[in-house]
Amino acid sequence: MVESTAQGGAARQSRRAAIVDLGSNSVRMVVYEGVARNPVPIFNEKATLRLGAGLEATGLLSEEGIERALEVLSRYQAIGQAMGVKPFDVLATAAVRDARNGAEFVRAAQLRMPEARFRVLNGEEEADYSATGVLCALPDADGVVADIGGGSLELIRVRDSAYFDAGTTPLGVIRLRERSDDDVEAASKIARKTLADVAWLEDAKGKPLYLVGGAFRALARLHMARTDYPLNMVHLFRLNRQEAVEMAEWVVGASRKQMEKVGNVPRKRMIDAPFAAQVLLALLDRTEAPEVIFSAEGLREGWYMREVAARVADEEPMQALVQEMEGRLGRNPSFAEPLYMWLTSVFLERLGWKKDSFLALQFRLACMVSDVGSYDHPQYRAEQTYRRILYCHGVGFSHESRAFLALVLAGRYDIDRDSSVLEPSRRLLSKDYYEAAIQLGQAFRLVYVLSAGTETLLEGTHLTIKDEDQLVLSLHGGRLRSGGNAVSRQLNRLAESLGLEADLQ
Repeated sequence: MVESTAQGGAARQSRRAAIVDLGSNSVRMVVYEGVARNPVPIFNEKATLRLGAGLEATGLLSEEGIERALEVLSRYQAIGQAMGVKPFDVLATAAVRDARNGAEFVRAAQLRMPEARFRVLNGEEEADYSATGVLCALPDADGVVADIGGGSLELIRVRDSAYFDAGTTPLGVIRLRERSDDDVEAASKIARKTLADVAWLEDAKGKPLYLVGGAFRALARLHMARTDYPLNMVHLFRLNRQEAVEMAEWVVGASRKQMEKVGNVPRKRMIDAPFAAQVLLALLDRTEAPEVIFSAEGLREGWYMREVAARVADEEPMQALVQEMEGRLGRNPSFAEPLYMWLTSVFLERLGWKKDSFLALQFRLACMVSDVGSYDHPQYRAEQTYRRILYCHGVGFSHESRAFLALVLAGRYDIDRDSSVLEPSRRLLSKDYYEAAIQLGQAFRLVYVLSAGTETLLEGTHLTIKDEDQLVLSLHGGRLRSGGNAVSRQLNRLAESLGLEADLQ
């Protein structure tokens, strides 16, 4: 069960867990609050160290990187202590495990962080955590997870909420750049030769690629900015094969100046971007993947699900999130099921939404989160609720789902359909899905005017489509008649949006 605010703020603060992800290129500390199916980060800080720079040639961690790392880890120790985190884990990856001075560095780091538990992950463990992170967001993922770092590329086969064939390759962007002497064409040959030796990839041909890691995220951010994508959110950003190839080939051929002009990526990432693009092109050829799905959930979230939130791992992430939101921001969480049942005969049965898996799921989720704007200022309620849903932190929401649910809730609060605020939904949704969201939002508006969000006032009423051209609302008893004008007005608006005639009985 998802932890709710009914338990009070103290309950949420009673459990804070922190992970420090010590990679070849950067170090990041994330503090999570509470135990929920959707990780709730309350502190997130990254420092670029390039600890693995020069490792290919020297076999040693960078001296400059070590000095900087120890300074940053001292700061993270102070933060963890002040925030009262437990567990407090440091996970070191490819650079530290491969360097001859890796063990010496860990001993020095432990002196700076005496309250933290240090682990140097082997390649399979690193891959395991990355796969768990992807499955945290996408329990139904079926394909290949590719997690790129500075020193290595982890590859994992995922299917049926489980993972197989986890392993590591020396295709991290820093290492690949050094092995190829900064030659992107040479890097392409190295990547393709390395992937050709991963035999099990043959069995995953034709399945999607799930891309994890900062260098892959940089590719996505460049593409979003270059194409003016309406949602600057990498997590669950999707591209078909053709789009992914075009994106990667543009990065390979672009100059540093061209990438800087596009923007949306830290300059320190731009030097690695062409090498990440060559790895992606090699992966696309090796796996024949029909699409790529970017995931911001990787090693850190995998650690969270296994070490902190294992007891809620089986919950469906989207339903867990909307339940938590409605419980925290709505007036009556128990109203979701009566609302769902009251509208089922029209939307799922007569309008055929149950035949469309996307609409059927969004219908259920929308009912669960239908009242989250109830405490917002009425003048800004529609826009605020739209943005809250569109930009919420939740690991399971696809971009299309965000756009749909946000539009439903904006309609429920009577937003102007021509508002520029709705532009992301216009661009992310098909025309049919856009109209469906408008219709469901109008239906919610009718229900809340009719019932004030209470099961009691909804009892004994019925909404149905009769003779294919009439939307009939039946009110039994006299207690709702006094609100007839307001109810009639909303019924007429819903009927008009559905192309039907309204009949209030």
